[in-house]
Amino acid sequence: MSSNTPQSGEGFAPAVDPSLPPWQRHKHQPHWRNNDDEYQGAKLGMWLFLTTELLLFSGMFCAYTIFRMLHSEDFERASHKYLDWEIGAINTVVLLISSFTVALAIRNAQMNQQRALKINLFITILCGLFFLFAKIFYEYIPKIQEGKVPGANFSYAGAESAYDPLFMSIYWVSTAIHGSHVVIGVGLLAWCLWVASKRRYGPTHYTSLENVGLFWHLVDLIWIFLFPLLYLVG
Repeated sequence: MSSNTPQSGEGFAPAVDPSLPPWQRHKHQPHWRNNDDEYQGAKLGMWLFLTTELLLFSGMFCAYTIFRMLHSEDFERASHKYLDWEIGAINTVVLLISSFTVALAIRNAQMNQQRALKINLFITILCGLFFLFAKIFYEYIPKIQEGKVPGANFSYAGAESAYDPLFMSIYWVSTAIHGSHVVIGVGLLAWCLWVASKRRYGPTHYTSLENVGLFWHLVDLIWIFLFPLLYLVG
């Protein structure tokens, strides 16, 4: 046998045991050559996804800007009449705190501070739940009961302009889509907390946590734009 002929394990896949079930006959190989490639690929994919999210909200911001320019006085009056800026301000502070705590959680994972990691993730989840609670029980439910709903279903007796339903439609669509992102973010953070409880995050493995943190930062950033545009008009 020539010395250049590949031996077992040097060029050919090992023989497959035919007695094994089909799903055990082949081993799946990693998609990445090393951890650094995995980290860079995951981060690139996340940034591309966040770009599409920005395009989604940019369309709503453009629609708001156009209608605000056409009906500036009506929008200013509707904002003061239908929205409570104090609730919006409290929710803004809560989301800013959550951005800080999720950043701390990522740092905790990098420093292998397991207890602090779980605490900061838990605080971030609580902030997200508080935001949703305030939005649903102090804004959405009262508005639905009073008929301050979007589009043709608007039936509030105290409306002073034909453009009040338009303003409320923009409010409902933009905050509902943002709220759905908060729900998704809280779910992802809860998953990260479960992973952290298994001590699977550490100095060399925190890619998924960092990507979830990026998504949560985007959710907070979008609200920072929505709050003044909707609640502080004029």
